Amino acid sequence: MDLVNRLKYGNTNTFFIRGTSGNLLVDTDYAGTLPLFYQELKKNNIKLSDITYVLATHYHPDHIGLVSELMQLGVKLLLIDTQIEYVHFSDEIFSRDKRTKYMPIKEEDAVFVKCKESRAFLQSMGIKGEILSTSSHSNDSISLILDNGTCFVGDLEPINYLDAYEENIKLKEDWKLIMSYNPKKIFYAHANEKVMI
Repeated sequence: MDLVNRLKYGNTNTFFIRGTSGNLLVDTDYAGTLPLFYQELKKNNIKLSDITYVLATHYHPDHIGLVSELMQLGVKLLLIDTQIEYVHFSDEIFSRDKRTKYMPIKEEDAVFVKCKESRAFLQSMGIKGEILSTSSHSNDSISLILDNGTCFVGDLEPINYLDAYEENIKLKEDWKLIMSYNPKKIFYAHANEKVMI
């Protein structure tokens, strides 16, 4: 059984990570995609009850559209300290589209974890790794790096485009930090994964 499943049911790659005592969903797609999400779970032999926590790499609409619905269904939101003030970033965007029936996230029901305490928290789920602030895409952006070399970076600009952004110091700093962990495989939200040689 794979420890990581890529779930594709819209425009955003989302990932299901199995731990020995809890499982983590990284990102969701846009609001209104719940039926497609259920189909993707079934295709991958995952039950909704298998998802212990959902973690957003950042709070843009195409990454958190299902978070509030999943919370109502019993999934806990893992909210990182650098993300707290951005939880409602997408509320106004969703409010313009009445078809989505988006419910704002109740952050008071989330489980709060500081980046610097993320390793211990993930370990409690049987997942070895840590969460890093990688804020070049947005101030609330984070990356999840597992000790086995698997890395989830959300919308971080792909490393192979780095030379095109020579003036972007924050982006270079983010990649320098990520590369210090010697990642073997990098998963993006909107691009194919990159296997590092």
